[in-house]
Amino acid sequence: MSETTANRGGYWKRLTEQLSVLRIPGPKSEFAKRELGTVSPFWAIVRKEFGDHMRSWRFGILLGIIVLACIGSIYAAVTAIQAGTQSQQTDDSFLFLRMFTASDGSLPTFVTFVSFLGPLMGIALGFDAVNSERNKGTLSRLLSQPIYRGDFILAKFAAALLLIAVVLYSLGFSVMGLGLVIIGYPPTPEEVLRVSLFLLVAVIYVGFWLNLSILFSICFRQGATSALSGIALWLFFSVFYSMITGLIDKATAPADASAFTVLLRHYNLMLLLDRLSPAFLFSEATSTLLMPSVRTLGPLTTEQVAMAIASPLPLLQSVLLSWPQLVGLLAATMICFGLSYALFMRQEIRSR
Repeated sequence: MSETTANRGGYWKRLTEQLSVLRIPGPKSEFAKRELGTVSPFWAIVRKEFGDHMRSWRFGILLGIIVLACIGSIYAAVTAIQAGTQSQQTDDSFLFLRMFTASDGSLPTFVTFVSFLGPLMGIALGFDAVNSERNKGTLSRLLSQPIYRGDFILAKFAAALLLIAVVLYSLGFSVMGLGLVIIGYPPTPEEVLRVSLFLLVAVIYVGFWLNLSILFSICFRQGATSALSGIALWLFFSVFYSMITGLIDKATAPADASAFTVLLRHYNLMLLLDRLSPAFLFSEATSTLLMPSVRTLGPLTTEQVAMAIASPLPLLQSVLLSWPQLVGLLAATMICFGLSYALFMRQEIRSR
């Protein structure tokens, strides 16, 4: 729980009263039965944590940075679309999706900002999810209530993920609304579905970093250590990992005169190394969903290109093309949550 909650005893008192209903021995009163049927420990903690995150200063500051960055990306996208329309170099098909992928070069795109700043939101919401409760002595007090440990860690994750989903979908639909007002071009149903699927992938991607930060909050007792661990991994995958794979590519690249099978094997190996990064998986999934002209994510031979028809992929084919990347992000998120769950269930919790 945040410092705001620690200073305000009303929320703790309300949560304790709701949970105490569940352990009233013997016949329960009508009020207790009504409370028992409407309030569960899991949803009481989810509602409490969601309110704490909404009122925290760190979430407000981070949300302000993301909103300002998104406004800048919208301006760059509108400028690029207007310049392309005036020069008649812009394809009118799927023009609305260019609000998320186009830029005039002055600022990154909306997708780039979400890929870069989204993990910071997940880390900020989860780096002190457990260790702050332990350091303030409220963890043992909370678990003395009729709450399962699994419900506690799951509620921490669910509350933060719900807030992330609300923020990302609000930003995405705000971009769609501003695009409708500025460019005067309404989206088609397929474009709305593509944007909704992109936002779903973004929620899963940020949820991975949220689970990773919760894992660090369980492993380390100090919030600063868990926060630095999450930020270090985020910087590694966002900045340094591509540099490392580039060095490996130069060191192991075959000669230009090598056989085609050797070149193809080397390309597939480097592509596999790149796909170990969550950021690369997210970029591949989003580029497939938001750019229907993308027909493949791997190498193509001359025979495959010769008879291909230059047309955008339908929505279902784009989803099938990005499905392995989505499964990879889901698997990484579930592995982090499974590790967090197992470690928390095996930890000893003592009262202070």
